[in-house]
Amino acid sequence: MGQRTDQGTRGGRRRARAVLAVLTAAVLGVAGCDAAGGDSPGPSGTGSKQPKPAPAWDTSPASVAAVGDSITRGFDACTVLSDCPEVSWATGSSAEVDSLAVRLLGEAGAAERSWNYAVTGARMADLPGQVTRAAARRPELVAVMIGANDACRATTAAMTPVADFRARFEEAMATLRRELPKAQVYVASIPDLKRLWSQGRTNPLGKQVWKLGICPSMLGDADALDSAATLRRNTVQDRVEDYNRVLREVCAKDRKCRTDGGAVHEYRFGTDQLSRWDWFHPSVDGQARLAEIAYRAVTTKHS
Repeated sequence: MGQRTDQGTRGGRRRARAVLAVLTAAVLGVAGCDAAGGDSPGPSGTGSKQPKPAPAWDTSPASVAAVGDSITRGFDACTVLSDCPEVSWATGSSAEVDSLAVRLLGEAGAAERSWNYAVTGARMADLPGQVTRAAARRPELVAVMIGANDACRATTAAMTPVADFRARFEEAMATLRRELPKAQVYVASIPDLKRLWSQGRTNPLGKQVWKLGICPSMLGDADALDSAATLRRNTVQDRVEDYNRVLREVCAKDRKCRTDGGAVHEYRFGTDQLSRWDWFHPSVDGQARLAEIAYRAVTTKHS
């Protein structure tokens, strides 16, 4: 009877040791998973804290430089055949426009920290040079509106080829990234030139100004509605759409670039938004609408 008790005791001890071994292995196994980088958090107070990544887009940049063509220079908004940069949608000081720079920086800030390097008549081939000059100011945001003059040529054959347009825009973006790696870029789409023609062609004064050489590929022979004129205007319209696609595609490759999502192209400029001299370029009211579109695009928080 005593022998059976010793054997039972020894059997119980063996079972206890076996259970302890299993539990130990299980605990060590769990610890091993955590040490190898499992989903469970590490012990409190251990390891270094990782810095939070900077947001991809800052909705309140502290300085603005504008590049582009006559629209950004406020051409024909104040007087006939003249620039009027004070009403520029991008950097103007006019209270009637409430430009992008004023909305972002306030009046005093815009006066000190916004610059306009756009040139009336500029085409995409001119953008790399404009970007180089703007980069010297070290702006936090570069606002771009260009491309209408690439379509507004003497003939449709003279319009900038889409491949060249893309190459020059890529060059401008590469230049900007080389000079200002952290700068943000807002790219406005090119307006619907055919709609501008349809709005302005009812105004006799506007059509006389058009004859001085404003966008002849679209505005030439303004009253002609024959098949040749229709084909010409549709060819210009198609090219503008191709250019806008290039702007979207190139911008999409840069995490610090935003477009307006086609808002300027889709905006239905009426007679109140067009110059009372040429009925083609934006009026002061039209510049204000462009500023609204730009501000909305720059300040929208994307997920």
